[in-house]
Amino acid sequence: MRLDSSVVALTSCTEYAPRMLADAFDRVLGAVDQMPELHSCTVLLKPNLISTKYGSLACTEPAFILAAARWFLDHGARITIGDSPAFGSAANALQVLGIAEELTALGVLVSNFKHGRVLPMAGGGSAVVADDAVECDLLVNLPRVKAHSQTRITLAVKNYFGCVVGLRKPCWHMLYGGRYGAFTDRLVQLLDLTANSITLVDGITAMHKTGPVHGIPYPLFLVGASANPVAMDTALHKVLQLEPEQSPLLQACRRAGHIGTELSELSFPLATPSDIQVNDFQVPLELSPIRFNPFRFLRSSLQRILPGRKQAG
Repeated sequence: MRLDSSVVALTSCTEYAPRMLADAFDRVLGAVDQMPELHSCTVLLKPNLISTKYGSLACTEPAFILAAARWFLDHGARITIGDSPAFGSAANALQVLGIAEELTALGVLVSNFKHGRVLPMAGGGSAVVADDAVECDLLVNLPRVKAHSQTRITLAVKNYFGCVVGLRKPCWHMLYGGRYGAFTDRLVQLLDLTANSITLVDGITAMHKTGPVHGIPYPLFLVGASANPVAMDTALHKVLQLEPEQSPLLQACRRAGHIGTELSELSFPLATPSDIQVNDFQVPLELSPIRFNPFRFLRSSLQRILPGRKQAG
């Protein structure tokens, strides 16, 4: 992934209506740099499909996923959708969200990220990253703007964690999530391991107060795109009026020396963060431990192994 872009394209979008989403995608994706030629391009759409147990708000909005698939198909790309949810599978989640049949009719493939490759990390050790996230021509990161009980906010950078295969994600929580653990630093190092990427943010209806599963809807009315997820997160912190020091992940990006952690470094070809800034988006004041409870880890493991589950989460 290239992380040298400073361009962040932001626009207002008030509904998930197909025509409005297509118009918003035209604006923001037309304004970002580093977009490859899409004709015959192999594109992996990477939404957030963490859990459907409590409805669709915890996930990237189904209509947003469908609209993204249609947009890239209309531009000649070949599409796969993949994720490694906390519970269940990507295919299961898309079925519960009600868009599996439409995606199949469009010719979109679904990957459950069962197979990966062991890649060395800059900080030492390795990560098992889904083959599709490494081999595609373009990874399109589709995060939803959400508060997060462990990292305060989950935006573009955090969504790449779903590229880690299966049970290795909760293992990371167990191994690196203690009080002095390196969870956020290792997560940021994942950005160096995936294919060339564009982030397309679902900020139309965000989740605030808590998260990433149990928060409440917030009408943010925003769509954004950038080739640099770090730059996108910095811009969204300004939109939400969150100080970078409040974000463990943005602080980890700074420690890694990534371009895009300072607002002054960024350029905005469409709306600026101040143009669409909000003043009442709430995030957790105190953060929960990143390390998983062992019983939660066991439950997640069983839900991945046992067949016949009808609902993710």
